[in-house]
Amino acid sequence: MGRQLQLRTATSEDHDWIHELRHRVYAQELGQHATNPARRLSDGLDGDNVQLVVARGADRVGFVSVTPPWAGRFGLDKYLTRDELPLLNEPDTFEVRILTVEPEERSGAAAPLLMYAALRWIASRGGRHVVAMGRTEVLDLYLGVGLTRVGRTVHSGAVTFEVLTGGVGALTRSAGHRYRAVVERLRSVVDWRLDASFAPGPDGCEHGGASFAAVGTDFRTLHRRWEVVAADVLDAWFPPAPGVRAALTDDPGWLSRTSPPTGAEGLVAQIAEARGVPAETLCVGAGSSDLIFRAFGQWLTPDSRVLLMDPGYGEYAHVTERVIGCRVDRFRLRRADGWRIDPERLAAAVAGGDYDLVVVVNPNNPTGVHFPAAELSAVVEGAPARTRWWIDEAYLGYVDPAESLAPLATTDPRVVVCTSLSKMYALSGLRAAYLVAEPHTAAHLRRWTPPWPVSLPAQRAAVAALRDPEHYRAHWRRTHELRHRLALELAELGEGVQVEEGVANFLDITLPRSGPSAAQFVRACRGHDVYLRDLSPLSALYEGRTVRIAVKDTAENARVVAACQAALDVLLPPVPRPAVGAAR
Repeated sequence: MGRQLQLRTATSEDHDWIHELRHRVYAQELGQHATNPARRLSDGLDGDNVQLVVARGADRVGFVSVTPPWAGRFGLDKYLTRDELPLLNEPDTFEVRILTVEPEERSGAAAPLLMYAALRWIASRGGRHVVAMGRTEVLDLYLGVGLTRVGRTVHSGAVTFEVLTGGVGALTRSAGHRYRAVVERLRSVVDWRLDASFAPGPDGCEHGGASFAAVGTDFRTLHRRWEVVAADVLDAWFPPAPGVRAALTDDPGWLSRTSPPTGAEGLVAQIAEARGVPAETLCVGAGSSDLIFRAFGQWLTPDSRVLLMDPGYGEYAHVTERVIGCRVDRFRLRRADGWRIDPERLAAAVAGGDYDLVVVVNPNNPTGVHFPAAELSAVVEGAPARTRWWIDEAYLGYVDPAESLAPLATTDPRVVVCTSLSKMYALSGLRAAYLVAEPHTAAHLRRWTPPWPVSLPAQRAAVAALRDPEHYRAHWRRTHELRHRLALELAELGEGVQVEEGVANFLDITLPRSGPSAAQFVRACRGHDVYLRDLSPLSALYEGRTVRIAVKDTAENARVVAACQAALDVLLPPVPRPAVGAAR
């Protein structure tokens, strides 16, 4: 393949070459367009496209264009209506266009590298579908990587194209398995300069945060925990209740060597008392992920149909779509609506969807928006009898525990409420959670629960936490103050930076279109040991520009603001200032 290829996003200096290469290939060589005296071909979508360029040293080798859904239009719109290709209406569909390579490089690594780079860029922006036009003479190139015909042929000048599509997840799996050797060879010859990583995670779902890797997962450099601001995970900024700390330090040798109560009976009794629900409606686990995997594995199959909120907590897509292989639809929330769930629109979607399961995280993560209990319960009660509802209330304490749908879950066999004790109770490291369901459902899940599902330290800590509600209420109130102050300070970062505060222990900021991508911004903040969460892979609705920030204490929030400001000072283009004495 030869060394060394560079893969980058096109700069302004690349555009003349791109237009000149287009003219040579699509006008002079292929006859798709008429030649012109300027010997340049531009495209009406150039201002909306992202071009990825391969170069070898100073010599540019090839490029590919990607049109994102937020452009509002695609190249295919010139040839097909949205009724003919409804996939173009989906907000997570990206178009790959004009893959073009210099003639002398067409047998080398440039074309497969550009195709792979387009896939990685799209995945990093939350894309789930790809559409493309494949020239019939080289159609095998596209079919070979996993794209499929949609049954539409397009004629442009002297060139005929097939319209192709593919799922980003399936294409990524194919690249990682069927074409693994090719991808590894590409890795060995490329200087990869995209803000998307060369290799995806195990399946695209980021569990936890990158901040612990900065601290040291081998626990040899734990002093780093005082240097790193872990605002990429939603762990509590405050300490657990004094009783929790006392429970964990009271004879730790006994705690570590002693088997806990087999069914966490004392913890179950304490949850029942604190929440006012019967013990027989409870099932406990080592964090909400434990309960999600256990319950969904019992209820769902690849034939099941599931509705998820979008944007929404990525664990649910991970389990339903990637682990079980369910048919998953998305209920698209709208930034223009403040990411609020419209109850009438949701009710209509559920009524017409024939769903086995609907998942609602309330308040939602990552939007931080709360769906009032009265509205949500009305939608649930009007839903089809066969549809089960999973209500995740991990952050409900930041609103009002009285807003819980747990009482409904104790009697309605369609409703299960899951609550993590990690985030609201400062117990993330101990892993404790519970769900509430009507007795038959809860009993079925308990039968599939292994003995000792929650460790002895976690059981003792969770019991102590639930016995001190005032400690947590005070810190939840303080969280609102810290979050609001952080939002005000972040709003001063610069023109075009949008802050969305929500009601939980985090907020989101969206960068201006003219600014850096969220990935670039997050990387720059890490240079200051401040870790934030890039929401781009979670949903294309974020357009690659939105970052989630966990609320920390006053000092760490100040470090977050300073790191964000420093990152923008470097990444944002300077604003021209009028010369002294210039006319206004």
